[in-house]
Amino acid sequence: MSMQIESMLLAVNLNFLVFSVSSDDMRSQVFTSLVTTVAGVESAIGLSIFVIIFRVRRTIAIGFINSIQG
Repeated sequence: MSMQIESMLLAVNLNFLVFSVSSDDMRSQVFTSLVTTVAGVESAIGLSIFVIIFRVRRTIAIGFINSIQG
């Protein structure tokens, strides 16, 4: 699900970039770079969560991840 949200975020980001280049609006280009930065940080946090789970559980099977809740 996180990858789907990431794909939608990058698609919207690409639309902002195309419209900002066509209208010569520098604010939209700065906003696009900020959105790209947030998307990169989100990916890094997700990857670090999986690495921590693997180090603790020695597996990333969905059944074991569900036991972490609550």
